[in-house]
Amino acid sequence: MDLKELNYYYNKFKFGEDNFHEMMKKKVNEILLVSTFYDAYIFEQDGRLSEQIHGEYMQLNLSTSPRITSVPTGAQALELLKNRDFDLVITMMRIGEISPFKLSKKIKKKFPDLPILLLLNVSNDIGLIDKESEEMKYIDNVFSWNGDSKIFLAMIKYVEDLWNVENDTKIGNVRVILLVEDSIHYYSMFHPLLYSEILKQTQRLISEELNDINKRSRMRGRPKVLLCHTFEEAISTYEQYKEYVIAIISDIRYNYQGKIHPKAGIKLIRHMQMHNVDCPILLQSSELENEKDALDLGVSFLNKNSKTLLHDLQKFILGNLGFGDFVFRDKNGNELDRANSLESFGEKLITISDESLIFHSKHNHFSSWLIAHSEFLFSKRLKALNIKNGDDLKKFRKTIIDIFKEVKHARTRGKILQFDINSLNIEEGIIRLAEGSLGGKGRGLAFLNSLFVSMDIESKYKEVSIKIPKTFIIGTSEYDQFLENNKIDSWLIGKNDSEIKKFFVSCELSSELINILSQYIEKVDYPIAVRSSGLLEDSQSQPFAGIYETFMLPNNNKDDNIRLKQICNAIKLVFSSVFLQTARNYLESINYKLEEEKMAVIIQECVGNEFDGYYYPHFSGVGQSYNFYPTSYLKNSDGIVSLAAGLGIAIVEGDRTFRFSPKYPKMELLSQNELLGESQKELYAIDIKNQEFCVTDYDKGDISKLKIRNVVKHKTLDHLISTWDIENDRLVDGPDAKGPKIVTFADIIKNNYFPLANVCEDILEIGENAMGVPIEIEFAVNLNKDLKNGIKPTFYVLQIRPLTINTDDIYIDSDSLDMKQLFLYTSSGMGNGIISNINDIIFIDPDKFNKLKTIEMQKEIAYLNQKMKDLNRQYILIGPGRWGSRDRFLGIPVQWHDINKAKIIVETGMKDFIVDASQGTHFFHNLISMNAGYFTVPFNSDTDFIDWEWLKNQPIEEKTKHFIHIQTDDPTVIKMDGRNGVSFIYKN
Repeated sequence: MDLKELNYYYNKFKFGEDNFHEMMKKKVNEILLVSTFYDAYIFEQDGRLSEQIHGEYMQLNLSTSPRITSVPTGAQALELLKNRDFDLVITMMRIGEISPFKLSKKIKKKFPDLPILLLLNVSNDIGLIDKESEEMKYIDNVFSWNGDSKIFLAMIKYVEDLWNVENDTKIGNVRVILLVEDSIHYYSMFHPLLYSEILKQTQRLISEELNDINKRSRMRGRPKVLLCHTFEEAISTYEQYKEYVIAIISDIRYNYQGKIHPKAGIKLIRHMQMHNVDCPILLQSSELENEKDALDLGVSFLNKNSKTLLHDLQKFILGNLGFGDFVFRDKNGNELDRANSLESFGEKLITISDESLIFHSKHNHFSSWLIAHSEFLFSKRLKALNIKNGDDLKKFRKTIIDIFKEVKHARTRGKILQFDINSLNIEEGIIRLAEGSLGGKGRGLAFLNSLFVSMDIESKYKEVSIKIPKTFIIGTSEYDQFLENNKIDSWLIGKNDSEIKKFFVSCELSSELINILSQYIEKVDYPIAVRSSGLLEDSQSQPFAGIYETFMLPNNNKDDNIRLKQICNAIKLVFSSVFLQTARNYLESINYKLEEEKMAVIIQECVGNEFDGYYYPHFSGVGQSYNFYPTSYLKNSDGIVSLAAGLGIAIVEGDRTFRFSPKYPKMELLSQNELLGESQKELYAIDIKNQEFCVTDYDKGDISKLKIRNVVKHKTLDHLISTWDIENDRLVDGPDAKGPKIVTFADIIKNNYFPLANVCEDILEIGENAMGVPIEIEFAVNLNKDLKNGIKPTFYVLQIRPLTINTDDIYIDSDSLDMKQLFLYTSSGMGNGIISNINDIIFIDPDKFNKLKTIEMQKEIAYLNQKMKDLNRQYILIGPGRWGSRDRFLGIPVQWHDINKAKIIVETGMKDFIVDASQGTHFFHNLISMNAGYFTVPFNSDTDFIDWEWLKNQPIEEKTKHFIHIQTDDPTVIKMDGRNGVSFIYKN
């Protein structure tokens, strides 16, 4: 995917976020009211005009309401207009010597685009108005005040709707109500009522939304009311906005072809029906004989002489436009039940009677309700469903329920939602449990989630799903409040890790968060991961990978209070990890202060299924868009993916894994014999049999290691393993043959049972282009498949983070090197640049190495590293196998703070101890962010070497049981070519 294509999708993604800024662009902010002192007083004191308008705006969460400036005469209005700008002029009839008609003419000559509305407050004045007269030419419209100040809001919205309707319908699919009425008295009654109901509906929709962007869109995306006075004006307006019209309310007697016509409204509806009008229609008249014509047309009729005229109009709006609660009725119109939100509507669809289902379907009530909720595409689908006698009602009901599930899914997918009890029912997405920053991991997940939706990446892979697990994020505000409320400060730095953890667990989270977590626990009973998401974590300049805590919770205790305590303790321990020794050392090493870091917390669904009391995904993986160790014809940019059956702990902790290039998936990086020895022997899983797991013990979760040979019976590895055919000395794909089972992912990689290579390649490319740097993703895959029930194999992205690659131009020509001048040469180096200020080298004594003593070695190297730290000196570290491996038989199980003063780290093979390099662990991000080098020197390589004799002959600074520390007189020179992986160190 090139940047142009990515930019297209990014703009599409941003459109959904930013288009509300482009709606209602022109608003009435300044109003000039020309009225007598008495009228102005009555409006303000009796009608509480300013309070009414301000209140209406606050209900819609609009920040500022219009300001009204009153002057008593037309002359003063003209004088004021010389010095101030106004958006709307409202003039009364009696304004001194200058009539409103002359005033309007003078204003329009100077300000032709300034709207002027005439407001009548004496009913007799209505008869004096002839809209077709010359004097009315400069007045845009006339309204009548009956004592209700809501007419002012209606007048303001009338003007704003005219200004914005063309733009807002195009970019926001905003709907339109067409009101055709020439009577000043009646449209001055109807207009405020329509806006009142629209306001209530908008407020109702805002309250339903879980996403802030959707809320803002609702505010500005309310339906427009377009007022027409003649047949021709109505036709023109309808033709322009017919695809957006949701209702037509029309008088019957009004101007047609320049004359009042007693059946103009009938003609209008007939004309529209000939052009397939598809919306509720209401005809109204004070002449009852018109009711028959309306019924013949199949539309509703309203008697203008009714004593309950406004109530009848309101009833039509609520019953036909889908505003308000959805009232489930039987075929006789009797109320059976009601739903006040999409959530409750979906629930009640399951249980309503067949009779009610048929009744509402035949009258298109379901589709109307969706239109009122701005779900236009789904509404069309519902309207196309026709229930007929003999149809399978069970299937019909399921179809409707499925459509409403899609509505709910479409509203939340790709969004960051505010927590609501209903948000716990969503299938995927990101939900904010507390305010503040999302932190590094949270930002990456939220961005990728939105980008996936805008790109519709799943459309490329019809047979699989690609998504982010259910994710809940506690923003950094809770961390700030936690530190403040519990008086946590730098005094903790003098405590050891155990004391710090104990103190944090004894502290209290906010009551608001505990209340939310209590609701969460009531609904969620699947295993969860509680992860760190620090502000500085996983950023482009300093990825803190592996520095902070993650807890895997079975979350299966029968007592909700115990589960609540477990999750609260896990959150507190994640908070505490900022203050632990490892994090403090790392912050210090990259010149950051403890106060600069803040912690958000991610609570994420653990991907997987239960198998015989253990919970794990079929397999997990880590993908990098930049391959630090390309072999054969592979290039750095081809990327690399590491896989492990079960949880991904095996990968990030440096255990045995399977690696492949997503660009060349069938290229074998290891021979079959090497696979036999290096394949995964154990997988990690959450033990969900143990309900008594307690986070206060500071364990990172109830994690079990299961032997691969014992897991085969679960049938979860059938597509991941091959069998070693002992008789023929070869691997056979699949589990069926007799012999040892080897994790090769053959059915996935070679036979494409799941399109893993393509999915990884696409996501790594998208992520790298979007972030602008090479990236790493962690993922998990469930292979469960039941297409009849909509269950597809699923690729879950757990997190995304940048890889920092230093690519300064360093070129090493190996052929021109004098190898006798070097004590180390490798073709598998990570790092780039020249280092020439290191005198210290700490290396394993090859004669003393014992792979059973790696824990002793860890203590020795921690001691030597602390010594170098005290001296503020960096050094070259050379040791066997994988540094930082969780498996002590694959290398020395150090943590980062044990070796964090090493500027160059070398992993070397030794006789009887040949282990693959540990690419893929969290270690590398720390090395890269500190511009440290990482070299691999295989045992008995034809090209790569370490001159052990030279090292042993240098003056010894200190010697431990297994390590030797030497110090050279002059600094050693280290060169690293990051593009081809060649690195070497000169003898000084």
